[in-house]
Amino acid sequence: MLNPKLKLNPKIWNDDVEQVPIRKGFGQGLLSAGEANENVVGLCADLTESTQMHLFADKFPNRFIQVGVAEQNLATVASGMSAMGKIPFCSSYAMFSPGRNWEQIRTTIAYNDRKVVIVGSHSGISVGPDGGTHQALEDIALMRVVPNMDVVSPCDAIEAKKATIEIAKTKKPAYLRLVREKTPIITTEETPFNLNKAEIFWMPDVGIAQVGIIVTGGLMHRALLAAKELEAKGIKTKVMNLVSIKPLDTEAILALAKETKAIVTVEEHQIAGGMGSTVSEFLAQNFPVPIGFVGIKDLFGQSGTPDELIEHYGMGKDAIKEAVKNCLHRKEILKK
Repeated sequence: MLNPKLKLNPKIWNDDVEQVPIRKGFGQGLLSAGEANENVVGLCADLTESTQMHLFADKFPNRFIQVGVAEQNLATVASGMSAMGKIPFCSSYAMFSPGRNWEQIRTTIAYNDRKVVIVGSHSGISVGPDGGTHQALEDIALMRVVPNMDVVSPCDAIEAKKATIEIAKTKKPAYLRLVREKTPIITTEETPFNLNKAEIFWMPDVGIAQVGIIVTGGLMHRALLAAKELEAKGIKTKVMNLVSIKPLDTEAILALAKETKAIVTVEEHQIAGGMGSTVSEFLAQNFPVPIGFVGIKDLFGQSGTPDELIEHYGMGKDAIKEAVKNCLHRKEILKK
C-alpha cells in the first residue's frame, strides 16, 4: 500500500494520472527561490525555455545571464558570481553540463567549494528521439565522485520544485538532475519533504517486506506499479524514494537492508557508477545483502520514443519485477 503518512497522489493508479515534465517543477521552484532571495541568479547555455529557466528570466531579467553555447564559460562565470555572494543556478542539457564542462565544474566550482547549482536537464534515455548523443546516462557517476558536490534527483515535478527551493538554501555546490519527458505526479503539495531524507513510498499491507526497492528520479511510477503487482502475487516489497544520491541517507538505507535482506536499485542511468553503485558501496561496508540493479547495462542510447527506450533497455515495470524475483531467489539460496 502507499504510505499513508506521505499524502501521496491518490490518482497514482489511474490511467489518466496527471503527467508533468520534472523540469517544469524546477522552473517553478527557481522562480520561488528567486522571489525569496534576491541573491539567486540564473545562467543558461542557450536552452532557456527547454530547461524551464524562462520563468525566472522573464521576471528577473537583471538577474539572468544568457551565456550562449559555451558551457565551460557557464560554469566559470557561475563560480565567479558565487564568489561575489550570489547563488547561481546554471542550466543546460545534462549531456553538455556536466557532460561537456566537467573539468570547469570540478576545478572552478567544487574545488573552491563555491555555492553553484548545476542543473542537468534532459537526462537519461527518455530524451527519446534526440538519440544517443544527447542521452546523458553517465552524469550521476560524473558528479557523485566530485568532492563537495551534492547530487539530487527528484521523482516528479512537485518534488523538483521543493528540491530547487531547498537547494537554494544550502551552502554547498549541487547537481540537480532532471528528465525531459512527462512523468506521473507521485507526490502532492502536502507530501513531507526533506532534501536529505529518503522516504518509503510503498509498503506491504501486512507483514515484513522481502525485498527493498530503492528508486531515484523518473522511474518511480513504474517501480510502484511493479510493487503493487508483486504484492498481488504474494511478494512483499518496500519502495524507497531516494531524492538525494549524495549525501546518502545511510540510516534509512541501512534500516531497509536490515529489514528485507535484499535490495534492488532502479535508475535511468548507467548501472556502473550510478545510484546503485552508491548504495552497494555503502552496504558492502556496513551490511552486505544480495543486490539487483535496474538501469542501463554499459550501452549507449539510441533514437526512439521514451516508452520504447525504457522497455528496450530493461527499465520498465516488468524488468523491475524480474529483478525483484531474481534478487529474492538469490536471498533464499544464501539462507541454505
